[in-house]
Amino acid sequence: MKIKILAFGITRDILGGSTVEMQIPADANVADLRAALYAEYPALQKLNNLAIALNTDYASEEQKITERDEVVLIPPVSGG
Repeated sequence: MKIKILAFGITRDILGGSTVEMQIPADANVADLRAALYAEYPALQKLNNLAIALNTDYASEEQKITERDEVVLIPPVSGG
């Protein structure tokens, strides 16, 4: 299935834009997506903590992904 991924912060720079489309298996979960992202964009592995959200909620690694889900990459943030 084809999904659309929204990227923020440094992930936008790594992916080369604020949105990308990616083909993943129909039964993929968040862990599968993370593995696919790391394979296609190795620089993502250098981030200390990369969160993935589905439909405005942080997702667990086991959570299944559907074509209708809004997938968002949330890079580590620091503030002051």
